[in-house]
Amino acid sequence: MSDESKVKGPASYFPSIEKKYGQPISYWMTVLDGMQGKKHMEMVAALKTEYQMGHGHANALVAYYRAQAES
Repeated sequence: MSDESKVKGPASYFPSIEKKYGQPISYWMTVLDGMQGKKHMEMVAALKTEYQMGHGHANALVAYYRAQAES
């Protein structure tokens, strides 16, 4: 895979998130929809607490979600 075709940033975590937690990324985006109004780290903490998600995975999902909301 060339450097140009490699997925970078938060989305690079998506395959391992889907494999580890058994849900597609669309599921996690819906979960995060329900947390609107919370700050970044509050959303991360909720994923870690409610879904036993690791910090890196939770942070990647929230970063991606918030970037999409801004664009």
